[in-house]
Amino acid sequence: MAKLALLSVSDKTGLVEFATALVRTHGYTLLSTGGTAKLLAGQGLPVTEVSQHTGFPEIMEGRVKTLHPKIHGGLLCRRDKPEHLAEAERNGIALIDLVVVNLYPFEQTVAKRGVSLEEAIENIDIGGPSMLRSAAKNHESVSVVCDPADYADVLAALAEPAKLPGLRSRLALKVFQRTASYDAAIARYLEAQSAEPDLATMSGFPGTLSLSWRKAQALRYGENPHQQAALYGTFHDHFRQLQGKELSYNNILDITAATYLIGEFERPTVAILKHTNPCGVGSADGLLAAWEKAYATDRQAPFGGIIVVNQTLDESLAKAIAEIFTEVIIAPRFSDEALAVLAKKKNLRLMIAKAGGGAAGMDALQEIRSVIGGVLVQDRDRTLGNVREFKVVTKREPTPDEWAAMMFGWKVGKHVKSNSIVYCRGEQTLGIGAGQMARVDSSRIAVWKAHEAGLDLRGSVVASEALFPFPDGLLAAADAGATAAIQPGGAIRDAEVIAAADARGMAMVFTASRHFKH
Repeated sequence: MAKLALLSVSDKTGLVEFATALVRTHGYTLLSTGGTAKLLAGQGLPVTEVSQHTGFPEIMEGRVKTLHPKIHGGLLCRRDKPEHLAEAERNGIALIDLVVVNLYPFEQTVAKRGVSLEEAIENIDIGGPSMLRSAAKNHESVSVVCDPADYADVLAALAEPAKLPGLRSRLALKVFQRTASYDAAIARYLEAQSAEPDLATMSGFPGTLSLSWRKAQALRYGENPHQQAALYGTFHDHFRQLQGKELSYNNILDITAATYLIGEFERPTVAILKHTNPCGVGSADGLLAAWEKAYATDRQAPFGGIIVVNQTLDESLAKAIAEIFTEVIIAPRFSDEALAVLAKKKNLRLMIAKAGGGAAGMDALQEIRSVIGGVLVQDRDRTLGNVREFKVVTKREPTPDEWAAMMFGWKVGKHVKSNSIVYCRGEQTLGIGAGQMARVDSSRIAVWKAHEAGLDLRGSVVASEALFPFPDGLLAAADAGATAAIQPGGAIRDAEVIAAADARGMAMVFTASRHFKH
């Protein structure tokens, strides 16, 4: 009995070579549909159209062509059950031994700008997933291929049949992963098209969350060497690595944090991060001057850190950075001269941010974090608040210089782990305190770091990402030399905090927007 292979693909990469080997080396007869059949016939391969095989024409603009008992019976018939085989023979159903299907490009279609709902719907594949699932369910007898990358393995196993059972199991798993991913992509798209909120929660979040990410990279380990890890999704679509060691789990976290931080700034800006926290940020008329400001904030923490810039990184900045040990540098572009300087550091990872220096074009609108028994989903913190509604609550108004410094510190503080305190002057961070249980301790750390760096905090401003619950944090800032403060406000003891600011002659602004970062 002739061995049948059914081929119906959107991605035709490597198909002709694969089909040729099936026919000429392994004696298969080919069944196919539409464009796939035309391609194979055009290459001189003998191929039978599915409609000829089933005796039923393609109808409804091709929507119905493979949904037929002669197709699914040929896939689902169990070869170890005489009654199945008898039914197949009685109904003229030929057994199909190999299925090669990849699906309509739904994900690519809905990723295009301006795609219509009608076009998206027409790119929902029905027959393809049905054939894949039928073949995968019966993988003890049927080989099923949904990825051109597996063609070589299939041909090798056909040459050594003892390898087929294990390969079929692996390919069946891959099919169900692919169809799950495909269905999840459709669900996500349709959820996004729905203008109605979830009535159960009165929010814009769906009643059922559909998640599916393709494995992009196996990582050497996670945060620590005893933790296994992998990267899923499209991270590598947004960055291009020019040199250096393979990215680690921690590198990827840091790159993400750095990209979101630098996206806050339009002026030439340099940010240095460590463990996702900024340890120095500076803006200036040029990147070298911005680097000098950022690095001056803390000359110790940047060792082994991440550096991100929002303009072309040139030779002068490359030479300055090369003086310290750095894990990763991210830029929209590197000059040839800068690349020549940094090429001497073979392990240094250089990353091109494809969308530019900031997060434009790579901006995740939601964040997902695992918790016991599920996940938390929230909108990403993408706003500084309504600046027009920021309110001066003290007797003294901030000076224009204080306003500018406060806005700079407010942008940075949003990206520092809570509790966070940031001291600034002009377009430069002077001291950053992160992640302390008491806000006053974050302030003390920021002051200590500034003094360690030899920076004078007199005349600085202080930014707090959340409210000062007591006057102590504000008084610590005043004692350090800060003359103005920006914070959300909203504490029970706001009146006491305002009174403390007035007593020290400080200006203070309430933003009414909080930026916790856990």
